[in-house]
Amino acid sequence: MSLLKVRNLRKSYGALKVTDDLDLTVEEGELHAIIGPNGAGKSTLIAQLSGQAGSDCGSVRFAGAEMMGRPMHARVRAGISRSFQITSILPNFTALENVATAVQARQGSSFRFFSPVAEEHGLNDQALAALDRVGIADRAFFHAGSLSHGEKRQLELAIALATRPRLLLLDEPLAGTSGAEAERLVEVMRGLKGDVTLVLIEHDMDAVFSLADRISVLVYGRIVATGSPDAIRDDPQVRAAYLGEEEGA
Repeated sequence: MSLLKVRNLRKSYGALKVTDDLDLTVEEGELHAIIGPNGAGKSTLIAQLSGQAGSDCGSVRFAGAEMMGRPMHARVRAGISRSFQITSILPNFTALENVATAVQARQGSSFRFFSPVAEEHGLNDQALAALDRVGIADRAFFHAGSLSHGEKRQLELAIALATRPRLLLLDEPLAGTSGAEAERLVEVMRGLKGDVTLVLIEHDMDAVFSLADRISVLVYGRIVATGSPDAIRDDPQVRAAYLGEEEGA
């Protein structure tokens, strides 16, 4: 079943077409990776899908409902959440408080900054569950600014998961991570597969090909190929346009 259907999506900045009549279909429960060279429009596409950026025209249908024209917060409430290329956290709040703000935003409860024995037990419990899901429950009471880069990435995933998304948009979650941190994040994403539909933008091709159910290749604002990892790896046009450049880099 298709959860996300994008048709004829366009975004231009002056004369520069960033997404150009882009079509994309994402099936419910899959991890769908989007790859392409720098400047292909990948991050702009994520911004358009999440509502962070507007679109000039086209259709974004999620779970049968049209999302075009709906702001980011409305899309979060509909079940679309995202992470960012640059980590976006509150460094002076604890990891638990960072995630609890997302829980609070989702359910609209009163919010107080709290200790483990504060009254907002529901917020604490849900925030701790999200932190546990991404493997950093033991960092709950550490200030977010003191976490390692990889742990901040895990925290950002926990914040996104706290909104209980059906669709999670991941924009280069491995960017800037060490080898060990990347391995941990890959395992977190692997553990999410099947429970949450994932759209992944990532330059680490080893991670992409080990995780993805399907891959779409974006070049100059258009999807030029979609298929299984094996089909994409063996596509001569894709290899010439993108994969060969990455392998030779």
